[in-house]
Amino acid sequence: MSNHYGAKHRELQDAFETRKLADRMEEVIIRDEIGEEEQAFIESRVMFFLSTVDHNGQPTVSYKGGAPGFVKVIDNTTIAFPSYDGNGMFYSMGNIKETAKVGILFIDFETPHRIRFHGEASVSTDDPLMSEFNEADMVVRVKLSKMWINCPRYIHKYELKELSHYVPGQKEETPLAGWKRVDLMQDVLAPKDQGRPEKEGGIITIEEWIDDVKKGEG
Repeated sequence: MSNHYGAKHRELQDAFETRKLADRMEEVIIRDEIGEEEQAFIESRVMFFLSTVDHNGQPTVSYKGGAPGFVKVIDNTTIAFPSYDGNGMFYSMGNIKETAKVGILFIDFETPHRIRFHGEASVSTDDPLMSEFNEADMVVRVKLSKMWINCPRYIHKYELKELSHYVPGQKEETPLAGWKRVDLMQDVLAPKDQGRPEKEGGIITIEEWIDDVKKGEG
């Protein structure tokens, strides 16, 4: 008996007459260990999409980006990646601490390919890998439950133009996020960022920041 499919999956498979196909796909593509090819693909990614579940059972998806190698395969069932400076909500990280369940989509838009990675995650501020991830607030480790390759046929082709200059290590000093220069944010900035807006371009209005975002400069 499969534990990959539930009653509603089966209901749809039967309605569209794909139950046998679904069973064959499970036999062929579902993995519970990371192989050499999967490791090479995962560690070559500069971005992925992370799905987490909050305290109300509401799923959400966030984008995570970094320099090549920012996702590390620790062993054949574990990956790790840094949590960099964000907007202070710690929404994904809080969700992980609350429910642990995550889904990750690793995707290549240049040579269409993707891997779905499901597991249970943990976050730590004193993980041994903290020293390897420059400017990380925390390190996330994900223990694999199952992973599989998805058909790439609907992946549109895009080429990477350049890495974001906000990714740690791209410049001698990582720039301050543009929205942290907005005037209505000044009284709530974290201590580590207080005083930086005046030194890094000056304080701006939210309208000015929105204009920068529209120009791709935010």
